[in-house]
Amino acid sequence: MTVPFTDLDPFQDPLDSILAEVALSVQLPPSLHKKTRSRFTSLREHIEAHPDFKDQIEWFYPQGSMAIDATISTRGTDDEYDLDVVAQLGGRFRTMAPLNILLALEEALQGYPVAAIVRQTRCVTIPYADRMHIDVTPALRDYGTPDRQSRITHAKGPRASADDRLVDMNAFGFAEWYLSRTPTEVPFAKAFHRRWLDHGGMEVRADAEVDDVPDQTDFIVKNPMTLALQLLKRYRNVRYANYAGRIPPSVMLSCFAGYTAAPRLGLAEAVIRLSNAIILEIEAASRAAQLLYVDNPAHPGRDVFTDRWPASITQQNEFAKHLRDLVHNLEKMRKRQLAPNEMMDELRRSFGDRVVTKAADNMATRLGAALETSRQGFARSGALILPAAAPAIARPSLVTAKPNTFFGVKM
Repeated sequence: MTVPFTDLDPFQDPLDSILAEVALSVQLPPSLHKKTRSRFTSLREHIEAHPDFKDQIEWFYPQGSMAIDATISTRGTDDEYDLDVVAQLGGRFRTMAPLNILLALEEALQGYPVAAIVRQTRCVTIPYADRMHIDVTPALRDYGTPDRQSRITHAKGPRASADDRLVDMNAFGFAEWYLSRTPTEVPFAKAFHRRWLDHGGMEVRADAEVDDVPDQTDFIVKNPMTLALQLLKRYRNVRYANYAGRIPPSVMLSCFAGYTAAPRLGLAEAVIRLSNAIILEIEAASRAAQLLYVDNPAHPGRDVFTDRWPASITQQNEFAKHLRDLVHNLEKMRKRQLAPNEMMDELRRSFGDRVVTKAADNMATRLGAALETSRQGFARSGALILPAAAPAIARPSLVTAKPNTFFGVKM
């Protein structure tokens, strides 16, 4: 007996199920999620208590992965999380040099109850003892432009240099664009929300309405493409775990996810679709002897997501090769061309030994007696038990634009 496949439920299809469990294993846990709002509030209040910042924070809002519900553990870790917030500053900072703005923010954060305050090139980092980090990025609003379109500081320090500058940014506009292209798929969100709470040891209300999910939380995956984005970020983190330089930026991957999103995708299908879109764009750029160029659809031509990566055609081709390997292996898994142990080995190489083993164990616990009756699931040993003759999941062909036109075409 097999469990009927429903493409909105990530826990029905065997491959989608283990991929969803992997994503759950690197997700910001409920215990830390509960702390984010209070920490954002306390950070803002601490900064505004400094005389230089009194009445000078116009907006204090999340950006990046947090703003689109796509946060995962930091590169090289399984339980450390970087969150990003923008501090839009008022008039007194508009005549200050970029480095001086960063120094002022660093000074205002002194005395905040953490072990250290770390000034970076574009932000100030606050590391918490529970392995959460919050990066506060100062920004100056470009008045007369779309909502929260700004410029952020870029200054390495410790002294001012000719490279110091203000960089165009509209993180708020990008998040709005992304969320508009990846709307909530309620059955998917409901299933994932329940598992997320279960992973955190939180009680799930038995009579909760399906429609409650989007309103109950503003920080949980609500559609398969965003979960696919998290898996791709995790795959990138594993591939580049020992790499010292810059890696493919998360915001660039998020932009591709927004362009390639489609309703009712299976999870493996969404990862393959997203990966193929990036591969095609890299190949087109490399054929033209150009670096991959991706900009913010909410601030085109100015807010460039690939301004610091790739540094060379070789670098972007290396990432395309990694993605082709991922697609090849996922396709083999979907077609049941790998033995169970081979499949688990490939998943461990792709997403990390610890999280895949944890995912298999979680599935074994969740399925319990159903393992024997349905012959579908994962044993505690990490061996995958699949239906004997499961059909391949149908996948519509990926629609892409012609080379060098991808980001000017709606999909």
